[in-house]
Amino acid sequence: MSTVTIAVDLAKNVFEIAVAGRAGTIRQRKRLSRPQFEQYWGKQAACRVVMEACSSSHFWARYLIGRGFEVVLLPPHYVKPYRRRSKTDRVDCEAILEADRCAGIHPVAIKSEDQQALVSLHRVRSQWLQTRTARINAMRGLLREFGVIAPTGSKSFMNNLHLMLAEKRERLPARVQRTVDVLWQEVRDLEERIETIETELEQVAHEEPVVLALLKIPGIGILTATALFATVADIHAFSSGRQLACWFGLTPRESSSGNRRRLGRISKQGDPYVRMLLIHGARAALNAARRTHDANRPLTQLQAWALKRASEGHSNRAAVALANKLARIAWAVWRHDRDFDGNHVVRIAA
Repeated sequence: MSTVTIAVDLAKNVFEIAVAGRAGTIRQRKRLSRPQFEQYWGKQAACRVVMEACSSSHFWARYLIGRGFEVVLLPPHYVKPYRRRSKTDRVDCEAILEADRCAGIHPVAIKSEDQQALVSLHRVRSQWLQTRTARINAMRGLLREFGVIAPTGSKSFMNNLHLMLAEKRERLPARVQRTVDVLWQEVRDLEERIETIETELEQVAHEEPVVLALLKIPGIGILTATALFATVADIHAFSSGRQLACWFGLTPRESSSGNRRRLGRISKQGDPYVRMLLIHGARAALNAARRTHDANRPLTQLQAWALKRASEGHSNRAAVALANKLARIAWAVWRHDRDFDGNHVVRIAA
């Protein structure tokens, strides 16, 4: 087994490489262009390669694994404290090597091409949603400047806009009417594109057994299930459901010392997009539990627990607590390859 470790500082055009031995002493440094970087691995013997999990890192990780290298991706925010003095590519490689020697830093799971493609779909959909919201707000602002107050709700606003423009035509200059009409058409185009992505995500859900299993959990729909599958990448990288919930930033910050233990708000670390989906899904599951309770229908243990938490404090706290619980349930369903059971009870061996 090779004792050589190569640290790589990735970039768009210029790559820094530091070759170190078992003791961590750097034997060789190289600064390579992109063509030289690709040629370098064809001449290098298989060994351990360490990189930060950043832009293009998953692509290069798959590239090197296909050529027999052992690749480790480290979280960038854990590598940063090891950087000394000024930031340069050379210093970054040294920091990567130092961070790699810390056993407490867990590497980032390497995503497959399909998982990266799914993440890309979610990112593009999220950006289009933000653009759609911005255009609707721009139309509302323009109309309000001329004394036209639009009704609340984006769906109602979009469906009734032209009727409202016809009624208030005498108040609006022709230029404003044309501008609003262009913005309205842009929003409709964005909605069609968003619908296309959601249709593609539904197709993925029917093709992936993991996503189908996650969909059986209350509060987890197509968006959340596909985002979990793509973002987590390898569920075996997490030894417990708590680790997964912590990775999503759904566990409390802790500031403890000695016999004093102080827990604060959730850490909000990890991917904010997936955390947002889990919390919104938890709110939907909590509302469904309330409707079930009001209709005098039997509750599952999970629903009863969620309603109890909601009765003890603010509903937002209960939603975040339920999101934490859903992340743990998703880990158990995925890791142990079993169906969701709302009345599951942990059996402790005697």
